[in-house]
Amino acid sequence: MMRVRVCPADEVAPGQMKGFAVDSIEWPVLVANVDGVLHATSSVCPHEDVSLLEGALAAGCITCPGHAYEFDLASGRCAHDSALTLFRFKTTIVDGDLYVELA
Repeated sequence: MMRVRVCPADEVAPGQMKGFAVDSIEWPVLVANVDGVLHATSSVCPHEDVSLLEGALAAGCITCPGHAYEFDLASGRCAHDSALTLFRFKTTIVDGDLYVELA
């Protein structure tokens, strides 16, 4: 397991999300703050590879701007298609910085 720094933990305010470039990952990591809990996921929708960075964040879910597929950030589950799951990273906060674990 390898842990990689993404950003300062306080850089994403509650109710917001941002994308961050991380070495060794080809697409930005999407970080969303849901009521003070930071979730780190793929920024690419598993439905048709649309960027989720322009999607809408509400009630702990992100909605893809391409086809309105909705994903629960805590579980990665898709509300529209049970076969689709949003890739999620395990996160830790160390000395005020957010880290993700890479396999």
